[in-house]
Amino acid sequence: MWLYILKRLGAAATTLAAASVIIFIFIHLIPGDPLYVLLGDGATPDQVDALRQKLGFDRSLAVQYFSWLSNVLQGDFGQSIFFQTPVLSVIGDGAETSILLASITMVWIILLGIPVGMIAAMRHGSWTDQGLSGLAMLLASVPTFWVGLYLILIFAAWLGWLPSSGYPSIFDDGGLANLQHLLLPSLALAAPNAALILRLTRASMLDVAREDYVRTARAKGIRPWRVVVRHIFRNALLAVVSAFGFTLAALISEAVVTETVFALPGIGRLVVQSILRRDYPVIQGVILITVVLYLGVNLCVDLSYRFLDPRVELE
Repeated sequence: MWLYILKRLGAAATTLAAASVIIFIFIHLIPGDPLYVLLGDGATPDQVDALRQKLGFDRSLAVQYFSWLSNVLQGDFGQSIFFQTPVLSVIGDGAETSILLASITMVWIILLGIPVGMIAAMRHGSWTDQGLSGLAMLLASVPTFWVGLYLILIFAAWLGWLPSSGYPSIFDDGGLANLQHLLLPSLALAAPNAALILRLTRASMLDVAREDYVRTARAKGIRPWRVVVRHIFRNALLAVVSAFGFTLAALISEAVVTETVFALPGIGRLVVQSILRRDYPVIQGVILITVVLYLGVNLCVDLSYRFLDPRVELE
């Protein structure tokens, strides 16, 4: 296993190196000049040139890249052009919101996707199965922002049960009660992803249910619920766990829209604002950290196969 981990880390390092080049080049190809965003359209050429030299933008793109990469390897992601503070500090301000939002969303996905998918598989061919499958298709096809707007309309505007926007930190007044601000956006994010897990759980369990060892277990008179949990669901879980890596990628991309709809001070909204401000260091830092997290999650998913099924060999 340790050899496999070392191989994966080596592959991850190569991926990160390639990603860093792509990120840096494409960020600098974004139309617009961050200097005019900072100084305004009325800035004189001398002011622009002075700021360009101060920020190091007068150097070649290759020199800027290797300078940035050298600093990143030392844990320095540079300084935000707009905020004039370290990039990691800017990202850290929105990290709490995004981490909690992703965590609550994953809880919703697991609680809604897996049990409902099991029910659909156990009631295969029934009206229950058809209804749940149809609902999953509907949720998977509806845009996240549309779900978010209707959740705000129903639970915030009509019923008044939950706040519609914003998020005060759990370290501010209110403490853990402030997490209620994340319930609606997490539900909006969870809806399409839970639908994916539901359908995958159902399909995987139906495939496993046709195996010979399942028929043997039933022939031995083992209780139906034990057959479902220990023989069918456990072996179907590998495919479901595989989907969580892709689910994370979906959460990252959809969080940009969701955080904007709900006015959440998270990483997704920060990316949108940084693109509009042409704040290159912040955009580069967020995307690179996202790539690292995505690679780490996928490595953990692959390692989990060995614990879920001892027959799996990691090479």
